[in-house]
Amino acid sequence: MATKTIKSKKTRFDTRLSKEQKLLFERAAAIGGYRSLTHFIISTVDKKARKIFKERETILASKRDSEIFFKAISKAKLPNKRLIAAMRLHKKLLVK
Repeated sequence: MATKTIKSKKTRFDTRLSKEQKLLFERAAAIGGYRSLTHFIISTVDKKARKIFKERETILASKRDSEIFFKAISKAKLPNKRLIAAMRLHKKLLVK
């Protein structure tokens, strides 16, 4: 399946940093081998945002699965004659 490339418009994000923060981030960007402070910040924030979304999706999926499971248990029907007969046969074979 071919992937469609979507060109999006660029937008700005401005923030104020303390001098200490800026120096710290610049040093980290340099040590980490990033092209620029901007690249470092965008890359780092992007990774963190994706991690947060992935964790949240996992929690939601887990919650949804739990709800489905407990709903199925709470609304379970009583076993029919064939299931009861199979259970008895199973117990009989295990007792031997």
